[in-house]
Amino acid sequence: MKNQHKINRRTFLKLAGGAAVIAGGGFLAQRFDVFGRAAKRLDKMANPRKIEADFVRQIITRDPSSSRTIMWQSEAAESAAAVEWREKDAQAVRRAAATNEDFTDDGRAAVLHVAGIEGLTPGRRYEYRLVNGEEASEWRPLTTPAERGDFKALIFPDSQSSDYSVWRDVAQGAWQRNRDAGFFVNMGDLVDNGEDHTQWDAWLSAVAPMIERIPFAPVMGNHETYDRNWQVRLPEAYLQEFAVPDNGSEAFSRYYYSFDYGSCHFAVLNTQMDEVADFKQGLLEEQLAWLPKDMEKSRKRWKIALLHKDVLQYRIHDRPERKEGFSYFGEVFMPVFDALGIDLVLTAHLHTYRNRGHIEAFRRSPKGSVYILTGVAGDVRYPNLWVDHALDEAVAPQPETDNYLVLEAKDAQLAVECFLPDGTRIDRVEMVKRHLFM
Repeated sequence: MKNQHKINRRTFLKLAGGAAVIAGGGFLAQRFDVFGRAAKRLDKMANPRKIEADFVRQIITRDPSSSRTIMWQSEAAESAAAVEWREKDAQAVRRAAATNEDFTDDGRAAVLHVAGIEGLTPGRRYEYRLVNGEEASEWRPLTTPAERGDFKALIFPDSQSSDYSVWRDVAQGAWQRNRDAGFFVNMGDLVDNGEDHTQWDAWLSAVAPMIERIPFAPVMGNHETYDRNWQVRLPEAYLQEFAVPDNGSEAFSRYYYSFDYGSCHFAVLNTQMDEVADFKQGLLEEQLAWLPKDMEKSRKRWKIALLHKDVLQYRIHDRPERKEGFSYFGEVFMPVFDALGIDLVLTAHLHTYRNRGHIEAFRRSPKGSVYILTGVAGDVRYPNLWVDHALDEAVAPQPETDNYLVLEAKDAQLAVECFLPDGTRIDRVEMVKRHLFM
């Protein structure tokens, strides 16, 4: 198939009719930065033995039933920084040392701390705390999933914003309605500008304390690669902020990865080939070689692929020259998904929710992967931009507002539900698979 022309960001925003994107972050992001630091200083004065710790977060590991990555930030190195953990309310405590890595970006210097918790037992309730010498944080909960047990996960589409209050409300509302969720995903374009540190602070503040209590699985989007001048750069901040599982790559460490959860195996792919091409080559080729090997190793019931940019190409209102079909990423990845028997493919980027049902060999088929375009979870919307695609089976009510998804694996069933911010369900997809590999 012929590769169709892709829209760049500036053209996209022009077509969208002036979407509310403010370069360099909005007022709320700035407010998070200023008031957050003032509150931290006051808290330290009142609690001198409390460890300095900004933006505490759990990060998904390859096997979260037995391990977890804990990250946080501070303004100075902590020579004795570590994480302690124990089974809930137990006396015996284990400890793992944390790293002290300097990171400077957007004129702001910070120290990132990363600690790995290993040797956990599946299906148990734990708690962890941060320590540095005699300083310590409060205990926070940490729960491991059963190796093949039922679970629920929250899936959030693009959260990029000019004002991260909308993203905060969507994320917190979803979590309050689904406190039994085991982890959450953000499908890329977490922030509007990947170099703007106030936006990262606002994003992280908006998902606290959820991200402290359940692990986070990020997907890289194109906006993670923009500098303050809206030129493409390597996604420096994203790569530092989230210590995702190792993929074995020297050139593209943390760009793509995989993990297990319950009965599912997730492959988190990277669609930022164009954005990184000026800096280094081979991102697509690496993934196409890695993905079959990664899937072959898994014995989980369900195989799920997550990628930021969408696989379909939509017509655009008032753009008759743009044809309906498949995007470059669809042409590249969809035959691979067919060959590997991927059950579910989740995408983002277009800021609209579309359920396409089963697709195989570029056409509707009851045997193919289920494809879902996940929607939008920030305040950047493109009303009346896309013309419905022939493969769309369900579309969010128009004009669109924000949404989130709940993915639930239970017995032999995998279900994905789409909700509006107020909890109204607008779509549900169910899949059943009776056989189990192990």
